[in-house]
Amino acid sequence: KAVTCEAIKGLIEEGEEVISGSDAGPVRDAGLIACGQAVEHYEMARYAALIAWAKAGGNTQIVSLLQQTLDEETRTEKSLAALAQNHIDRAAAMPRKAA
Repeated sequence: KAVTCEAIKGLIEEGEEVISGSDAGPVRDAGLIACGQAVEHYEMARYAALIAWAKAGGNTQIVSLLQQTLDEETRTEKSLAALAQNHIDRAAAMPRKAA
Protein backbone atom coordinates (compact mmCIF):
# COMPACT_ATOMS: atom_id res chain seq x y z
CA LYS A 1 0.00 0.00 0.00
CA ALA A 2 1.38 3.38 -0.98
CA VAL A 3 1.76 5.92 1.80
CA THR A 4 2.45 9.61 1.30
CA CYS A 5 5.69 10.70 2.95
CA GLU A 6 4.90 14.00 4.63
CA ALA A 7 8.59 14.91 4.94
CA ILE A 8 9.23 14.57 1.20
CA LYS A 9 5.93 16.32 0.49
CA GLY A 10 7.18 19.24 2.59
CA LEU A 11 10.51 19.30 0.75
CA ILE A 12 8.68 19.37 -2.59
CA GLU A 13 6.53 22.25 -1.35
CA GLU A 14 9.70 24.09 -0.35
CA GLY A 15 11.01 23.68 -3.91
CA GLU A 16 7.73 24.99 -5.30
CA GLU A 17 8.05 28.04 -3.04
CA VAL A 18 11.54 28.69 -4.41
CA ILE A 19 10.16 28.54 -7.94
CA SER A 20 7.17 30.78 -7.28
CA GLY A 21 9.08 33.19 -5.04
CA SER A 22 12.03 34.02 -7.27
CA ASP A 23 12.82 34.97 -10.82
CA ALA A 24 14.48 32.53 -13.17
CA GLY A 25 18.25 32.74 -12.86
CA PRO A 26 21.17 31.74 -10.69
CA VAL A 27 19.55 32.66 -7.36
CA ARG A 28 16.58 30.41 -8.11
CA ASP A 29 18.94 27.73 -9.39
CA ALA A 30 20.93 27.86 -6.14
CA GLY A 31 17.73 27.53 -4.14
CA LEU A 32 16.54 24.59 -6.19
CA ILE A 33 19.89 22.83 -5.83
CA ALA A 34 19.67 23.32 -2.05
CA CYS A 35 16.17 21.82 -2.12
CA GLY A 36 17.45 18.88 -4.15
CA GLN A 37 20.25 18.35 -1.66
CA ALA A 38 17.72 18.33 1.19
CA VAL A 39 15.80 15.55 -0.56
CA GLU A 40 19.00 13.58 -1.12
CA HIS A 41 20.02 13.96 2.54
CA TYR A 42 16.61 12.74 3.67
CA GLU A 43 16.83 9.73 1.37
CA MET A 44 20.39 8.97 2.49
CA ALA A 45 19.32 8.98 6.13
CA ARG A 46 16.46 6.60 5.41
CA TYR A 47 18.60 4.19 3.39
CA ALA A 48 21.26 4.20 6.13
CA ALA A 49 18.60 3.24 8.67
CA LEU A 50 17.28 0.46 6.42
CA ILE A 51 20.82 -0.84 5.97
CA ALA A 52 21.35 -0.92 9.73
CA TRP A 53 18.11 -2.84 10.21
CA ALA A 54 18.96 -5.31 7.43
CA LYS A 55 22.41 -5.86 8.98
CA ALA A 56 20.85 -6.43 12.38
CA GLY A 57 18.59 -9.04 10.81
CA GLY A 58 21.51 -10.71 9.03
CA ASN A 59 20.03 -10.07 5.60
CA THR A 60 23.20 -9.49 3.57
CA GLN A 61 21.50 -9.56 0.15
CA ILE A 62 19.18 -6.72 1.15
CA VAL A 63 22.12 -4.82 2.68
CA SER A 64 23.95 -5.03 -0.64
CA LEU A 65 20.98 -3.76 -2.65
CA LEU A 66 20.25 -0.94 -0.23
CA GLN A 67 23.94 0.04 -0.18
CA GLN A 68 23.91 0.34 -3.97
CA THR A 69 20.97 2.73 -3.71
CA LEU A 70 22.61 4.68 -0.89
CA ASP A 71 25.78 5.00 -2.97
CA GLU A 72 23.70 6.35 -5.88
CA GLU A 73 22.00 8.91 -3.62
CA THR A 74 25.40 9.94 -2.26
CA ARG A 75 26.79 10.43 -5.78
CA THR A 76 23.77 12.52 -6.73
CA GLU A 77 24.19 14.75 -3.68
CA LYS A 78 27.89 15.20 -4.42
CA SER A 79 27.07 16.13 -8.01
CA LEU A 80 24.57 18.73 -6.83
CA ALA A 81 27.11 20.12 -4.36
CA ALA A 82 29.79 20.35 -7.05
CA LEU A 83 27.40 22.07 -9.44
CA ALA A 84 26.50 24.60 -6.78
CA GLN A 85 30.07 25.22 -5.63
CA ASN A 86 31.64 25.38 -9.08
CA HIS A 87 29.02 27.33 -10.99
CA ILE A 88 25.72 28.34 -9.46
CA ASP A 89 26.69 29.78 -6.07
CA ARG A 90 29.17 32.23 -7.59
CA ALA A 91 26.68 33.38 -10.18
CA ALA A 92 23.98 33.75 -7.52
CA ALA A 93 26.30 35.87 -5.37
CA MET A 94 27.05 38.33 -8.17
CA PRO A 95 25.25 41.68 -7.90
CA ARG A 96 22.34 41.91 -10.31
CA LYS A 97 22.34 44.61 -12.92
CA ALA A 98 19.52 47.13 -12.71
CA ALA A 99 16.89 46.68 -15.40
